[in-house]
Amino acid sequence: MAKRIEAHLIAVDQGEEVMFSDFEDDGEMWSGQGTRERRKSIRFSEPFADLPSVHCGLSMWDMDHGHNLRADLVTEDVTCEGFTVLFRTWDDSRIARVRVAWLAIGSAVADDQWQLY
Repeated sequence: MAKRIEAHLIAVDQGEEVMFSDFEDDGEMWSGQGTRERRKSIRFSEPFADLPSVHCGLSMWDMDHGHNLRADLVTEDVTCEGFTVLFRTWDDSRIARVRVAWLAIGSAVADDQWQLY
């Protein structure tokens, strides 16, 4: 679905976040079995005027080549202030660490736009 931004002010925010690094302490993503997931809350550097479009991608992954590589990466709970990124794996996949890059695009709050409440 296409998103049309009607504002004359467009804001872009971006960043990278380490989701986890489980190989150092034998964490569940590295040593576990079955369905496993991690969530990370991300706050924008400043709020958008309306809900932005958010894109996430893996910018680094370190996985055991002796097992099938299974990964699912999605965004959840997008608001004007931030969002949550969710990383999932399952079965016998061994994930040592993951870093996520994200990009948000939307309407910017104008300097003369008042926030009464």
